[in-house]
Amino acid sequence: MTAPTDHLPGFCRDCLTGQAEGARRCRACGSPRLVYHPELYRLTLAHIDCDAFYASVEKRDNLDLVDKPVIIGGGKRGVVSTACYIARIHGVRSAMPMFKALEACPHAVVIRPDMEKYARVGRQVRAMMEELTPLVQPLSIDEAFLELRGTERLHHDPPARVLARFARRVETEIGITVSVGLSYCKFLAKVASDLQKPRGFSVIGEAEALSFLAPRPVTTIWGVGKAFAATLERDGIRTVGQLQTMEEGDLMCRYGTMGQRLFRLSRGIDDRDVHLNDPAKSVSAETTFFDDIWHFEDLVTHLRALSEKVAWRLKKSGIAGQTVVLKLKTADFKGRTRNRRLDDPTQLADRIFRTGLALLEKEADGTRFRLIGIGVTDLQGEALADPPDLVDEQGRRRAAAEAAMDKLREKFGKASVQTGYTFPAKDRAKER
Repeated sequence: MTAPTDHLPGFCRDCLTGQAEGARRCRACGSPRLVYHPELYRLTLAHIDCDAFYASVEKRDNLDLVDKPVIIGGGKRGVVSTACYIARIHGVRSAMPMFKALEACPHAVVIRPDMEKYARVGRQVRAMMEELTPLVQPLSIDEAFLELRGTERLHHDPPARVLARFARRVETEIGITVSVGLSYCKFLAKVASDLQKPRGFSVIGEAEALSFLAPRPVTTIWGVGKAFAATLERDGIRTVGQLQTMEEGDLMCRYGTMGQRLFRLSRGIDDRDVHLNDPAKSVSAETTFFDDIWHFEDLVTHLRALSEKVAWRLKKSGIAGQTVVLKLKTADFKGRTRNRRLDDPTQLADRIFRTGLALLEKEADGTRFRLIGIGVTDLQGEALADPPDLVDEQGRRRAAAEAAMDKLREKFGKASVQTGYTFPAKDRAKER
């Protein structure tokens, strides 16, 4: 095996051959994809992000789409889940309303999301990550932090080269691409992974953190969205460099606990470790309607279908929730959230639905809604879920019927059995 660095300050991302500083092309394979950095072989914390993940999977599976703009989303009331880089050149962005995306790129190919397929590919990528290090902290289906400190003896290579080999393997074996950010802390590793997308490999070292961050906009800092950025701008703060000149106490007096985050991250101070994720805090499902709905019976149809989806996820995960949460969004985008705590945690669609129904009855007053969602929080182990109720005979019968339906769905598919509530819901909404 080639020595880890060939005693040279850089390497080729395509063949991993060591490179002398200043070289423009690989001395072995001629590739221009070379990486250099003074701290290249000392840094161990990485953020890996799949490039335009959903769209990349669809292009992998249909080569006719390779050179076309692709948008994953759908429905006139829906939003863009993701867009390929060709579509992004035309101004399409994630979370953009579909009608605006199609105005920006009318010749785009629109594909409805296939979440089961994306999850399957995401698990493949995750499995490859876990071959590199046990410290993999997923952020979503297509991105994760990795800590590779102490793995050099295992891989006989420093983390930088291990990550480059990983990116090449994902591209070869799975057929999609990833971008890698390598740094000394989570904040800057994630910033780095966005710098050269797609197929990026960027490094931000500790020595350069202040100078790198100084000219960048305040929105570079986690938690600074458009609204907070506008607040900072009203106070005359537009760049991270301006934050670097301010005292921590002053920032906290102005912005509370967020002020402390501004002070620390603006200086590249982030001592959070990479760790295995905590268990989920909630399980939920929601639907955005193609057209506004105000009839109670129509809302009930969707509420039942979503309750069944939430219950299915709870049962598959071996957990239960004790607080049911109803989510609504009106036609003018105003949100309503209502919740009710149960006596015991539940996994049952029937209990989730009936609790949500009681909450919905108070809200369905003719208001036009564009979204409805249902979920549970206060998650616990399934051993505590749904104890037999000696008083509610009908409830026991419904629970037994649900168990029977679950067995049929396991054998014949989720659509094999439906309740009377869910028949009208077919093909009327975008679920996510």
